[in-house]
Amino acid sequence: MAVTRGLLISIEGGEGAGKSALSKALLAHFDVRGLRVRAVREPGGTRIGERIREVLLYGRELSLTPETEALLFSAARAQLTQEVVRPALYSGTHVVADRFFDSTLAYQGYGHGVDLDRLRAMTRLAVGELVPDITFLLDLSVEQARSRTGKRAPTWDRFESRDEDFHERVRQGYLRLAREEPKRWIVLDASMPETKLAQLVAARVDEELARHSNRIPTRQ
Repeated sequence: MAVTRGLLISIEGGEGAGKSALSKALLAHFDVRGLRVRAVREPGGTRIGERIREVLLYGRELSLTPETEALLFSAARAQLTQEVVRPALYSGTHVVADRFFDSTLAYQGYGHGVDLDRLRAMTRLAVGELVPDITFLLDLSVEQARSRTGKRAPTWDRFESRDEDFHERVRQGYLRLAREEPKRWIVLDASMPETKLAQLVAARVDEELARHSNRIPTRQ
């Protein structure tokens, strides 16, 4: 008997936009509906991925070029996709990803200026033709984001520590990606209350689930 492939939902946005909170709310929504769901984060989600995460985010003594960042993110993503994401999806489990490949395009591409075509080729190597069914972009001004991240515990983070110009380039990059694929991306005002955001996202996911229920995938 064929199994309907699970939905792949990614949550994107800059630092402090509220991705983790929205991911938790979305998991709770799936649970209430009695649906199987798996949460993943990038970088991370596997033993190798978590080690790469430590280097990328917290390796303060390490100087990484933008290209090295992109390669490390892609390596972690390849492992996560093969080890966790694909098996979950093709067993009928929905996957909620706190970041996916669009983060590399926004941060290393638009933020750092790495060639987008090269990054897309790197992405294809890491994930093949796998693309999120829905991508929620939590859009927040750099000023508001700085205010939020400033309230966190004082742990150094490679990306949070970058200047406002970098984060504005990342933000504008995300918005451009969303404009290029309006059927996949949904842009949300991340300054809204978390409960309101969760309601909007849950409603959109329910619409996609209704359309998705009869789709039988071809295993890649």
